[in-house]
Amino acid sequence: MPDTIELAPGLAPAHLDAIPLIDIGPLLAGDMAPAKAIGRACREIGFFYIENHGIPQDLIDRVYAQAKRFFALAPEEKEKYAIEQSACHRGWFRMGGENLDPEKQKTAGDLKEGFKIGRDLPPDHERVRAGLPLHGPDIWPDLPGWREVMQDYYDRLVELGKTMLGAFAVSLDLPRDYFSPWLGITMTTLGPLHYPPQTGRITEAQLGAGKHTDYGCLTLLHQDSSGGLQVQGLDGRWIDAPPIPGTFVVNIGDMMERWTNGVFRSTPHRVINISGHERYSLPFFFDPDFHAPVECLPTCLKPGETPKYQPTTAGQHLLDMINASFKYHLEKQ
Repeated sequence: MPDTIELAPGLAPAHLDAIPLIDIGPLLAGDMAPAKAIGRACREIGFFYIENHGIPQDLIDRVYAQAKRFFALAPEEKEKYAIEQSACHRGWFRMGGENLDPEKQKTAGDLKEGFKIGRDLPPDHERVRAGLPLHGPDIWPDLPGWREVMQDYYDRLVELGKTMLGAFAVSLDLPRDYFSPWLGITMTTLGPLHYPPQTGRITEAQLGAGKHTDYGCLTLLHQDSSGGLQVQGLDGRWIDAPPIPGTFVVNIGDMMERWTNGVFRSTPHRVINISGHERYSLPFFFDPDFHAPVECLPTCLKPGETPKYQPTTAGQHLLDMINASFKYHLEKQ
């Protein structure tokens, strides 16, 4: 840790536990054997690493290069692509634009900036014409190669997400294709992030990403070599989730916890960039069709129990979560 950094009590990880590392190569070949380990991780901690995932490292490197090009632009250039201009929550959000822990970060949002890339639907698409929230065209920066690289990566992550949903289904004693009816027009979002280094005394009043759980179904995260991701263990203490070359970090979001009636865990996590240099990461949020019914799965309710959560839809759930973290979005409603 650089000498200029002082962490407030509770911000340093108290212990190191092994977050499981799971080889999903067999899944890509149609062998569902890894589903058992995946289901165990989803139940016990809600986080795990995956290796042999099929996403080429050279593509990942190009995505980082394009993200760094954008974040290096002057603020007035980035403002041309500001998320406030989008009708469907796409584009650039500035430092502090997202606040994942508003109870602690009362006067400042997260110390990061990011860019939202979603399913790029043209204005004449039936869902866009109907005004369905979170559906519409992307905002594409005027940077050679940006759109092509990001779209290639996005498309590959959509397919990887579908593979993971198949494993989730099997681990829940459901047919492998159980979720398939709601994976036609997925609400998937690629969100490159840039965290500046933090110095001085660091408190929960502003972190790179405040303590939070993810909104949706599942997250596929690629992180650079900076470190900084921490996961809250079942005992309340914090665990480092360091970068492991060749892997993605996968975690469960609130929607999947709700869908499984709490069988799968949506685990709190946070980011503190004490690396002394810029940190970049590539979270990919995989969520089903807007109209997908999010209600207790048939294998997640024991005899005599009642569901812990009221039924909702995937779209309404995401809208509720986005409004809680993005002030601009709530004000537009």
